[in-house]
Amino acid sequence: MRLAFIKCHGSGNDFPLIDARALDLSDADWAGVARALADRDGPVGGDGLLLLTAGNETHAFGMRMFNSDGSEAETCLNGLRCVARLGFELLGIDTARVRLKTSGAEVARAAPLAPGVVTIRETAGPASTRTGDVGLRVAAEKVIDEPIPGLPSTRSFTAVAIPNPHLVTFVDKVDEAELVALGDWCEAGPALIPARANVSFVELRGKDLFVRTYERGVGLTDSCGSAMASSVYAAGRTGRIPFGTAMKVFNRGGLVIGEADAAGMVTLHGNATFLYDATIEVDPAAATAEPPLVHARREDEAAAWAAAIPA
Repeated sequence: MRLAFIKCHGSGNDFPLIDARALDLSDADWAGVARALADRDGPVGGDGLLLLTAGNETHAFGMRMFNSDGSEAETCLNGLRCVARLGFELLGIDTARVRLKTSGAEVARAAPLAPGVVTIRETAGPASTRTGDVGLRVAAEKVIDEPIPGLPSTRSFTAVAIPNPHLVTFVDKVDEAELVALGDWCEAGPALIPARANVSFVELRGKDLFVRTYERGVGLTDSCGSAMASSVYAAGRTGRIPFGTAMKVFNRGGLVIGEADAAGMVTLHGNATFLYDATIEVDPAAATAEPPLVHARREDEAAAWAAAIPA
C-alpha cells in the first residue's frame, strides 16, 4: 500500500507522521508499518510511528504512537506536539484536547522558542507514583527517591506513570553504559516489571535538567518527551526543584521548557518541526518499505531548529 507521511521531530525525537483519520488498518498492520518506517536501517528511520486519528465529542482529534519494535505506547509527548501541529493545520484550530491511548492531553500553539521554530504547549497528567500504575511488582505503594528491591541497581529511583511507565534517577554524571545495561534488563520484561519501563538518568544542572533515556521499545534515544516530563515531575516530587518552577530540560536532541505542579500536571513547551513531505510503498505484513518519494523539503524549519539548539 502507498502511504503519505511527514517526517518530523520534537526535540530531536524523530518520526514519520501519518494522517490516519480515513485509513482502516488493523493494529497488526500499523505495527508492521511502524517496524518498516521506524527502522534505523530502513529507508526512513525514526524513534517510532505517529498517527493522527479521528476525534470524538470531547476530543478534536486523537493520537497513536507505535514504537520501532511495533509495540504501542500510551503516549509520546515529543510526538504529541507534531501530531497537534498537523491537527491544527488540517482543522484550522489553535487549541485542542487530544485523545491518547489511555488518557488525554491539552495542546495549544505557543510563542516560538526561537525564530522560525514552530512551538506547541502541551499539558499531560496527572502523573502517578503508584507502583501499580507504573507496573512495578513490589510491596511498596510508591517508590520515591529510593532503591527498588529486585532492580539490578543500587541507585535511588522515582517511579512515575504519565501514563507510560518511567524509572527516574538523579545522577552526578550520566554513565551511558550503565544506563543501557539497566535499560536492556528492563526491556526483557522481567517479573519485577513485566510490561517494561523507560529508564532515565538525570543530571541536575542548577535549576535545569539534562535527561538521558533508554526508551521502552526503542532503546537509547536522543530524546523522549514523556521521560522529560517525568523527570520534571520527579524533580519537584523529590524536592530538588520546587513545583511551579519553569526549567530548561536538555537532551541530546535539543531542549524543552518544562514545569510541573503538585497535583501531577506537567506542561512542556517544545518544537514541532516538519522536515519533509513524502509518500512511500509499504508492505505491513512483511514490515518492509520501498525508498520514499520526497515531494517537498522544509529546509527553513530544519535550519531554524539547528540555529536554536545549544552547540
